[in-house]
Amino acid sequence: MSARVSLIIGIFAGFALLAGALAALYWLLTPERFPVARVEVVGTLKNTAPAHVEAAISKISGNFFALDLAEVRERVERLPWVRRVAVRRVWPATLEVTVEEHVALARWGDDALVNTHGERFSAKAVEPLPLFTGPGGSAAEVTRRYRRFSEIVEPLGTGIERVVLTQRHAWQLKLGNGMHIMLGRDADLAEERLRRFVDAYPSVRKKQHEYVDLRYPNGFALRVPDWNG
Repeated sequence: MSARVSLIIGIFAGFALLAGALAALYWLLTPERFPVARVEVVGTLKNTAPAHVEAAISKISGNFFALDLAEVRERVERLPWVRRVAVRRVWPATLEVTVEEHVALARWGDDALVNTHGERFSAKAVEPLPLFTGPGGSAAEVTRRYRRFSEIVEPLGTGIERVVLTQRHAWQLKLGNGMHIMLGRDADLAEERLRRFVDAYPSVRKKQHEYVDLRYPNGFALRVPDWNG
């Protein structure tokens, strides 16, 4: 047999193998074969029902082998309370969807929430939460400072009801007892001012104070409610 004939036979044999492989792949990917019979939702879910997860992926086409896992993950992550999703196939017919939910730490403005990682997300919460406001992209920094401010005011026996970071990057607090505190623009310096005030508070707490201005280098100003109003 000549080298030319051997080459032709080899080419035809390669085409035959390729055609066989494509036919086998087509057979595997036909939607009627190997359907996904079960969706298993894994995770501690408080605000996302497994039915919501199943509904989010119900219109994605493809069988056990052909289903686009990236598309599944993307669709489930669009659900309001879903933070992160992992998807894997479990033979012979199960799709396992592991869901991590957001844990709400605070409200952000009027239309969003902030989770415990300092990430803003669009959802509604029914439980009372502190309110954060700030410029765009500042949610992580406001969350970090909220935790530090909360530790500092803990000796006062009240929590923080609101944290404001103004457009000029000045910090303001409202405590659970109704006290408003102006902290100034430098966050690290604001923490020091707040510590000094907390240390001094036992000597000035004889009256209820409505407003505290800590933007002074060596002291602070207090205002009591207008009892004659």
